Amino acid sequence: MSRVYNFSAGPAMLPEEVLKIAADEMLDYHGSGMSVMEMSHRGKVYDGIIKKAEQDLRDLMQIPDNYKVLFLQGGAHLQFAMIPMNLMKNRKAAYVVTGNWAKKAYQEAAKFGEAIKVASSEDRTFSYIPDCSDLDIPEDADYLYICHNNTIYGTTFKTLPNAKGHDLVADISSDFLAYPVNVSDYALLYGGVQKNVGPAGVTIVIIREDLIREDILPGTPTMLMYKTHADAESLYNTPPCYNIYVCGLVFEWLKKMGGLEAMKERNEEKAAILYDFLDSSSLFKGTVDREFRSLMNVPFITGDKDLDAEFIKAAEAEGLVSLKGHRSVGGMRASIYNAMPKEGVVKLVEFMKDFEKNH
Repeated sequence: MSRVYNFSAGPAMLPEEVLKIAADEMLDYHGSGMSVMEMSHRGKVYDGIIKKAEQDLRDLMQIPDNYKVLFLQGGAHLQFAMIPMNLMKNRKAAYVVTGNWAKKAYQEAAKFGEAIKVASSEDRTFSYIPDCSDLDIPEDADYLYICHNNTIYGTTFKTLPNAKGHDLVADISSDFLAYPVNVSDYALLYGGVQKNVGPAGVTIVIIREDLIREDILPGTPTMLMYKTHADAESLYNTPPCYNIYVCGLVFEWLKKMGGLEAMKERNEEKAAILYDFLDSSSLFKGTVDREFRSLMNVPFITGDKDLDAEFIKAAEAEGLVSLKGHRSVGGMRASIYNAMPKEGVVKLVEFMKDFEKNH
């Protein structure tokens, strides 16, 4: 069977070139006589793999020297707790709630201190990003938290909030490496890699060094201290070795493709093809306010649940899979991450045009 165009929000499609390299190296990595899956994370060969992966990520994102890169586990959900455990010195933090994941992070933080919702777009089903130019952030708040791109609702921050001198913390899971960001604008950036970077099981945290400290919330488990992992260079316990290796292959692929500026151009071109059609369609309708549209996740509906279901089923038969919207919102969603080729988006739009003609 030929490969399908996979529009899943995560785990999502990986670059075919990366999968082929991983397949070629599966039984024997660079003459070591074994697979990366089998080798010791303490061995010299694996040490080279994880160090190169980190360096390539640093090159791609131009990460300053005073930031640590940590390869962790537990997904974004664990970061919802690790962040307040490690950063909530004054037991107070501000949250901008723009979707399910930001809401979950806010609720989790409330277990460790005072979580203050300084802005929210829940009043209109998270279909926009609230104005964050003049937020009422308490002076003694330890940080301001945002979710950069909302996978479920398809909204994204085009301008960062005015943090008013507070540390900015961002979940970048679903737009990780989709375009350049200025790492210095943030105190901490993190993302689960299974959307835009690699296979599920790795969470990458990029954290400013002064935030890695011992005086954190009492009772924080050793495994949940950033200092534990920073001191051990992400090798405190056995990391998800193979998945980090695949992330490293993706970083190499991104460099070969021209880096994050080139990805930004590619992603803008792909998104424009889909949004331009949605704007002109008489059957399909995008659900996000135009100025907050994500480049990565594009939700849309017909307005008829039965017709939505028929569309999803018919699209699957054409090799356009995983277009069903998140269970909390219904409709459709096309996730068009870095690895989705332009041809996939063109094929989707052509199919949508045909479906519209027949309905």
